[in-house]
Amino acid sequence: MSKPTAIVPNPLAAIAARWTPSPRTVRLAALAALLMSIVIIVTGGAVRLTGSGLGCDTWPKCSGDSLIATREMGLHGAIEFGNRMLTYVLTAAVGWTIIAARSAKPRRRSLTRLGWLQFFVVLANAVLGGITVLLELNPYIVAGHFLAATALLTVTAVTWERTGEGDGAPRPLAGPRVRALAWALAAVTAVLVVAGTVVTGAGPHAGDSSEVPRMGVDWETVTRVHALLAWAVVLLTAALWVVLRAVDAPAAPRRRIALLMAVLLAQGAIGYVQYLTDLPEVLVGLHMLGSCLVWVGVIRVLLSLRERPAVAAEPPVPPAPRQEGPAVAAAL
Repeated sequence: MSKPTAIVPNPLAAIAARWTPSPRTVRLAALAALLMSIVIIVTGGAVRLTGSGLGCDTWPKCSGDSLIATREMGLHGAIEFGNRMLTYVLTAAVGWTIIAARSAKPRRRSLTRLGWLQFFVVLANAVLGGITVLLELNPYIVAGHFLAATALLTVTAVTWERTGEGDGAPRPLAGPRVRALAWALAAVTAVLVVAGTVVTGAGPHAGDSSEVPRMGVDWETVTRVHALLAWAVVLLTAALWVVLRAVDAPAAPRRRIALLMAVLLAQGAIGYVQYLTDLPEVLVGLHMLGSCLVWVGVIRVLLSLRERPAVAAEPPVPPAPRQEGPAVAAAL
């Protein structure tokens, strides 16, 4: 009779069986993924602002006969290829998050799922980036590429926040009207981010020195709409700050809304200066960084209005009563 075939555990299960990361390690892994998602957005903006969007003119290779950038491609090729290589660093950070979340004890399935969601968003955005190059920087595909990167930023920010919480059912820390105001802030900020991609898609920074098509909208008009949306976000943030103080909300949401207001004011100042100075590349890059910080700040404010306690450990199951034999029963 043949021996039964041993079941080989998958690599993640094998690592989890031998390693238990501390909660701090899991949190650092999630933070690394969050920081790399910001870096990939900012460096992607640098590719556009330096006119290096077609520095590698095909995908997945850098050119028709080379997988990597060559000396003949010059600085533009090096910048575009460097941004592509950062995707591998981002993937490594996401992989570390998945491994750390899977190995945590007790096991936290919600964190593992969020880690895998990060991976699939990275994969989808890499393909979308390749399509962007193959379609020679079509502005609508470029906008979609940025929004997909923002989706990754959202998931990594939520994952980082969840590493500091338990897996119990969420309990609100504010009333329904306060939470509705926070959701309104998040919705208007999301529209602001989308409007920003239209401003960029219609603006002068096409991403390459060649004749790259732009979105068929008036740039001045969409810029004014973008500014109005930014003011709406500032006013909603100020209103939420006042309400949180009036209802004596916990310290965490009050600190986060104050920090968000500071970031918004700095972002607004950069936005107006870049508009009045004909969009210098350095300021546009800082504005992209600011947009990432604003979005992360809004997510953190939203999540601070509820708490998730740790799930209580299940009590051990008592052993079944011992069955006495007939002789013992007769003696009793």
